[in-house]
Amino acid sequence: MSNFFFEYPKLLYLEFLLIPMILIYLYRELSGKKPYLSVPTIMPFKSKQNMLKGILRHLPFVLRMITVALLIVAIARPRTSSTVSKSDAEGIDIILALDVSTSMLARDFTPDRIEAAKDIAIEFISQRPSDRIGVVVFAGESYTQSPLTTDRATLINLIKEIQCGLIDDGTAIGNGLANAVARLKDSQAPSRVVILLTDGVNNSGEVAPEMAVEIAKTYGIRVYTIGVGAMGKAPYPVMTPFGVRVMDVDVEIDEQLLRNIASATGGTYFRATDNTKLMQIYSEINEMEKVKVSVDSFPIYSEEFGRFAFWALMAFLLEIIIRIFGSRRIC
Repeated sequence: MSNFFFEYPKLLYLEFLLIPMILIYLYRELSGKKPYLSVPTIMPFKSKQNMLKGILRHLPFVLRMITVALLIVAIARPRTSSTVSKSDAEGIDIILALDVSTSMLARDFTPDRIEAAKDIAIEFISQRPSDRIGVVVFAGESYTQSPLTTDRATLINLIKEIQCGLIDDGTAIGNGLANAVARLKDSQAPSRVVILLTDGVNNSGEVAPEMAVEIAKTYGIRVYTIGVGAMGKAPYPVMTPFGVRVMDVDVEIDEQLLRNIASATGGTYFRATDNTKLMQIYSEINEMEKVKVSVDSFPIYSEEFGRFAFWALMAFLLEIIIRIFGSRRIC
């Protein structure tokens, strides 16, 4: 919203000068001697056109008053101001640690666990424009799919390329967490977070989960853990001599370990049993890990005297034109 004001409002008192100028003009018009001409009849002069000319005879004076009034307004320096806000977002560094073991092919999610995890992670990334986000994947071992970056397009493409079976099978939760912590330990961000998603039990890897937790605590890194999988059994594609068949297999998630990891680092453990629940979990984490935004407001000024000066010049030029071409006097 714009505010209109004058830089030198006291100069507007000069508008009172118009009053004596008007009085002097009226005095001259009403009491001054006027030239006359004796004629036998006034019939040729009694017409509406002549009456109009009599009225328009005062137009140059009116234009002069307008010129003076607008010039006084212009020198009072009219200005407008509007408030502009500048937001500075202080981002968070986040590593997504995704389990890519073959058990993530279970179809209790749509179309399966790994694709659901990828799609919802992409949605989460799109809602964090001020953060640096990276991706670590793990199965029997762990590697970095993407380091911390703000390049959303590249990051999303790298997540889409994640597949099960590209590395040795297994579930090395300790390796995955340790790799994620290594990516965050040198970060200078005010908040550093790991979101670790798995559907199994730690059964491989050189780094014990407890050791990875101690490293995360040392660097002040918060870990949110997500266990994915339906309760009880889940449909899983199994290769048989007759081709791929879907069979129900037991869902085994070391929830106690995931709770301990989250609790020890100041995070939270979540259990996702379907796509909707997983999306709700990411939304909840999104709300919990808000960026710090500082807003600076400052005014933007715009000079408006040019408009008034322009119209003052137009009124002055119109007065000159009328005096030169519009006045008709009988001498």
